Amino acid sequence: MSAQNPPSTGSDVGPEDVFALRSAVQGPVLTPRDEGYGAECAPYNLTSSLEPAVVVGAVDEDDVRAAVAFADRHGLPVAVKGTAHQVVASARGGLLITTTRMKGVEVDAEKRTVRVEAGVRWREVLPHLAEAGLAALVGSAPDVGVVGYTLGGGQSPLLGRSLGYAADHVRRLNVVTADGEMRRVTADSEPELFWALLGAKGNFGVVTEIEFDAFPVTRFYGGGIYFPGEHLAEVLEAWRGWLPTVGEDMTSSIGVQRLPDLPALPEPLRGAFVVHLRIGYLGTAEDGERLIAPLRAAAPVLVDLVGEKPFEAIGEIHMDPVDPMPYYDRSLCLREFSEETARALEKLTGRGSGSVLANVEIRALGGAFDREPAGGNAVSTRDVPFVVFGFGVGAPDQSELLRGQLASVVDGLEPWAAERGMVNFLSPDEATDAEGVARVYGPQRYARLVEAKRHYDPANLFRFNHNIKPV
Repeated sequence: MSAQNPPSTGSDVGPEDVFALRSAVQGPVLTPRDEGYGAECAPYNLTSSLEPAVVVGAVDEDDVRAAVAFADRHGLPVAVKGTAHQVVASARGGLLITTTRMKGVEVDAEKRTVRVEAGVRWREVLPHLAEAGLAALVGSAPDVGVVGYTLGGGQSPLLGRSLGYAADHVRRLNVVTADGEMRRVTADSEPELFWALLGAKGNFGVVTEIEFDAFPVTRFYGGGIYFPGEHLAEVLEAWRGWLPTVGEDMTSSIGVQRLPDLPALPEPLRGAFVVHLRIGYLGTAEDGERLIAPLRAAAPVLVDLVGEKPFEAIGEIHMDPVDPMPYYDRSLCLREFSEETARALEKLTGRGSGSVLANVEIRALGGAFDREPAGGNAVSTRDVPFVVFGFGVGAPDQSELLRGQLASVVDGLEPWAAERGMVNFLSPDEATDAEGVARVYGPQRYARLVEAKRHYDPANLFRFNHNIKPV
C-alpha cells in the first residue's frame, strides 16, 4: 500500500476514474450528482450525514477489494456502512463502501456455527437460528448489523452474563485490509489481527464475512416491566439490592424513559414518564417469577410484559426503536452502583430534574463479561460492572439543549465513572476524540492497537471510525 498517499478531498477523482471503477465492480458506483446517492448514504441517526466523494454498493468480496484498491490509488480514505447505526464522521472527500447487498446467512446446526456476510442484520439471522434450535449473542436491538455490533464487542441482554461478549465467540473473519488483500483471519492464522479486529470496530479493514458460535437455547423468560416514573428511586434501590442475589443466567437493566405520544404505544405508556425494567433469564419461568418478585413489588406496575418467550423474540426485552430518527447520545461506564450513585441518577433524570431525554439506561454487566476468551481480544470493558447510555430525540435546533442534558448526566455520574468505556456506545463526538478513544481502551490495550494499526494500516486509510492512529 502507498503509505505516502496524502489526505484527499476527492477532487482528484474525475469522471473517467469513476467510469473505470464502475467497470471494475458489479454493484452501483455513485457520486453526489447521481440519483440514488442520498438513499445509499442514508444513516440511522438523522442528525448524522454521510457525504463521500464516491460510494460503492458492494455485492461481494471482489467489489470490496476493488473499492479499497481504488481508494488507495487515489488517496481516498475509506468509510464502511452496514446499517449506519453508528456514524462517526461524514466521510466527506472519501470513499464509502456500503455492504447492505451482502446478505448471505448460513447456520450449521451440527457444528453450531453461524456464517454471515457484511450486510446482514440480526433480525435476518433470528429465523435461521430458530429453525436450527440455536441462539447467538444477539444485542438489545436486532435491527443492527451483525458485523458492526460484533466488532465493537457485542453485549447481549440475555446471554451476555453467562457467555460473555459476541466478540468472544468469533471463529473467523474475512477482511480486506488496506493493502487490498483478502485475509481469512483466525486466532491461529493471524493472531494479532484477530485480537485487534474484535473490539476495535473498523480500524483494520472491511470485514466481508464473519463466522461465530451458536448455542442450544430456544427460549427465555423475560421482557419489560414499566413503572410510573415518580417511583424511580424505589425501583433503582430495589434493583441495586437485588443484583448480588442473582446468578449469571439473569441479565437486567433499567431505562428511565420519556416516551413519545404515539398510537403504537399502549395507552398507559403513550407520552408517559416511566421506569422500564428489562429482564432476560435463561432458567424456567417458575424460577424467573420467583426471582423477580421483589422487583415487581418495588412500585405500582403500569404494564408487565415479562413472560416465557421464544429466543427469536429477544428484541422484546428492550423494545428498542426501529425507525430512523434524529438523536444525540452519550455514555459512560461505572465502577460501582452504590446508594449514592442511585440517588445521583434519580436526581439527574427523575421527576423534577427537568430532563427531556428519551432514555437514560443503566445495564448490569459482570459475570462472563469479565472473563477473557482464550487468546483474548480488544474488547475494552472487562471488569467494568455497569454501563450507562443516554439519548435525546430532537432536530438540530434542539442540539444545544439535548447535548447539555446528556453532559449533565455524564458529569453528574463522574464520581463513580470507570476508567474505560464501551466502544459500541460511543457518540460521534466521543468517537472522534483521540484522547477519549485512547481512554476507552486503557493504555496497554491502546498501545497494542496502535502497533496493529501501524502494521496493517500505516497510512490510516480506515479513519472515518473510532480511529486508532498509527502513530
